[in-house]
Amino acid sequence: MTEDEARQLILETLKSKSKSKSKFYLKDFYAIVPDMKNREVKNLVNKMVMEGHLEYWSSGSTTLIGLKGMGKQHAEED
Repeated sequence: MTEDEARQLILETLKSKSKSKSKFYLKDFYAIVPDMKNREVKNLVNKMVMEGHLEYWSSGSTTLIGLKGMGKQHAEED
């Protein structure tokens, strides 16, 4: 699987699950792209965050990742 295919798969999966869940653990991304090594998935997710497709959210003790602009906290900010 190429990086572009993995990127597309991640975005499609997050969009399809956005009705029930907006934030995911990094280990969830490993399950989305099982063909890639964990380190490659982590680097890809970091790259997607820097490009503005994804964003980090932290509760202080846990860091979650979701689609940029999605989730309950964004609805409250508007």
